[in-house]
Amino acid sequence: MAKPKRRYVCAACGSVAQRWQGQCADCGEWNTLNEEAPATVFSARHDLSGGGRMLRFEPLDAPSAPLARRSTGLAEFDRALGGGLVPGSAVLMGGDPGIGKSTLLIQAAAAVARGGGTAVYISGEEAAAQVRMRADRLGLADAPIRLATATSVRDILTTLGDMEPPALLVIDSIQTMHSDQIEGAPGTVSQVRASAFELIRFAKESGTALVLVGHVTKDGSIAGPRVLEHMVDVVMSFEGERSHQYRILRSIKNRFGPVDEIGVFAMAGAGLEEVGNPSMLFLSGRDEPLAGSAVFPAMEGTRPVLVEIQALIVRLASGATPRRAVVGWDSGRLAMLLAVLEARCGLSFSNAEVYLNVAGGYRLADPAADLAVAAALVSALADRPLPADAVWFGEVSLAGEVRSVAHAGQRLKESAKLGFARGFGPAETAGAAEKGVHFAAMRMLPNLVDRIMGGE
Repeated sequence: MAKPKRRYVCAACGSVAQRWQGQCADCGEWNTLNEEAPATVFSARHDLSGGGRMLRFEPLDAPSAPLARRSTGLAEFDRALGGGLVPGSAVLMGGDPGIGKSTLLIQAAAAVARGGGTAVYISGEEAAAQVRMRADRLGLADAPIRLATATSVRDILTTLGDMEPPALLVIDSIQTMHSDQIEGAPGTVSQVRASAFELIRFAKESGTALVLVGHVTKDGSIAGPRVLEHMVDVVMSFEGERSHQYRILRSIKNRFGPVDEIGVFAMAGAGLEEVGNPSMLFLSGRDEPLAGSAVFPAMEGTRPVLVEIQALIVRLASGATPRRAVVGWDSGRLAMLLAVLEARCGLSFSNAEVYLNVAGGYRLADPAADLAVAAALVSALADRPLPADAVWFGEVSLAGEVRSVAHAGQRLKESAKLGFARGFGPAETAGAAEKGVHFAAMRMLPNLVDRIMGGE
């Protein structure tokens, strides 16, 4: 009998190689090739030349029923999903250990069950008594959730096949599931891929909304093969700092709604509480204006969120090596902005330590934060507080230009709603200024420096 051939699958991109090598030839990642059992449903060779069924083609304008979303019972969760759960959809949720993924999902399952739908919660990590203990602490012990502990995909699908398809199926977590058709321990590339495939196929055929909990690696990405993110309809990240009470549910991929939409929660003793106005959460504690503090209207999907950017400048003795520390923003972008302030505005940061922080543990990736960061740095350097009722936004180029950004009108509208009467940003934004907001155009970064240094 011929010896079965070995094959190696990349954990990052899912590509297959016939021999092991240190670097994947397709995606370029190192040490991601793992050996896969040769006799699997994926590696078996089949004659695909015949025996299949004929496909039926349909026109794009064929009539179809509109998507009937089901609410999770949590408005912030529904917002991040784009309006609620779509029947037959598959959602993958990742997040750091202990961040609150299981708490959020058991609250959503309880709301669905109490609303008349069937909610099934399958735990592969905790015993049923542990899940019940959490539900009791959250005040959900009386919710008609169907709870089970299992790790076998065959057992789960057999059980679900003998009952009415549930409205919501939660699998906590996909890395603990295993299929008896695949060799290997739970959590391996082949097991995660096969288990997810079977569960997603059940969801598509039955119309059940499936939520898979995924483990994350030390760099924050979802563990397992990258193809898992391509298989599901929605990928969500549950983020937050353990030292802060807030949690952000962020939509990274969504076939049924906007990407980068967020839902904001606060961790309390009775579980996760929704935060309807996250701007007030991130701006809390601003009692009086201080030097080095600027307010920035960030955009998260379709939602504007006002956050506080803090800067601190410490002068050093000559010869000492200055330090640059950043929390919540890109350190490379800070270095670029400091270089522009020195080259275009004549300010000197070479003999000073620079500390930058986004208050509340919030993380910014919006390029429109450039002007707010620059305002905080200049304010700290000059030791002059910025106006307490002002917001700052705009992208700064290497030439020192303040360039336009998207959603300027929404940023100013949210600022006016929270009592900010002044806005500073790109000149192209002047036409979108909200009523009640005095907008001052900034064409070049030296205009900002002159305004702050001059005390206007």
